[in-house]
Amino acid sequence: MKPASFEYLRPESVAEAVATLDLYGGTARILAGGQSLVPMLGMRLMRPGAVIDINGLGEELGRIEARGSETTIGALVRYSEAETSPVIAERLPLLGTAIRHIGDRQVRNRGTLGGAIAQSDPTGEVALVALTLGATVLVTGPGGERELAADGFFVGSYANTLGPEEMITGVRFGVVPSRSAFFERGRKHNDFAVLSLAVVATPESDGTWHDVRIGMGGMNDTPVLARAAAERLEGARWDEAALAEAATLALRDADPPEDVRASAEYRAHLLPIHLGRLLAGLAKEPRHG
Repeated sequence: MKPASFEYLRPESVAEAVATLDLYGGTARILAGGQSLVPMLGMRLMRPGAVIDINGLGEELGRIEARGSETTIGALVRYSEAETSPVIAERLPLLGTAIRHIGDRQVRNRGTLGGAIAQSDPTGEVALVALTLGATVLVTGPGGERELAADGFFVGSYANTLGPEEMITGVRFGVVPSRSAFFERGRKHNDFAVLSLAVVATPESDGTWHDVRIGMGGMNDTPVLARAAAERLEGARWDEAALAEAATLALRDADPPEDVRASAEYRAHLLPIHLGRLLAGLAKEPRHG
């Protein structure tokens, strides 16, 4: 099947792209990496009035910037660039690790971080990391610029609070905990995740752990935080009993869906097992300094 007809436009600036979105009254769509949009166009699951190709806006949207305690990643930064970035490796190792689980090399060479956030896939790695690290989504629209907390940005399966006449320009991260771990399980290589987990925390010299955040993908119609599990581990020593209890508590914040990849019962069965293992592995990492 071929896409339905649409106007193809290449703006020369973010301002022009936003003006075009406004002109089409919410019926236009942004084209960046095209890893999600192009297949939907081909299957006619999406029939926009216009496709706005922003690939020429790398000067505005293609940078990775470290300023003080903040790290900002432009919406057009490709997965492959973030995957090999020394800045990401030093400041956001969880993101670098998660990106290696995305698709294959061809997908990572084209896909963009802004596109991943906009797609809001409930099993998406970038969305999960953004939520877990408490990132801020940078948005520009006809009314100017907005900053949206990742915690609250995702509101449903492939749905978010981005307005139809707005575009994502970047994602900003603040200071992140010193330790991180990521896990993903799918039916097969390159398939959508049945379950994905992201954990960050900071160990203290007295044996306690702080700044604990646990993100879960594939366990709801959005990526979600395992708040009860994190509260159990915050300020505590991570002994075997604490980790086992936290892994079970994660189910309180999960509402696993049932789809062609797995049943809700199977996802619920996997969650405490793999979260317990991930936490145990993180706790065993040697302390430095």
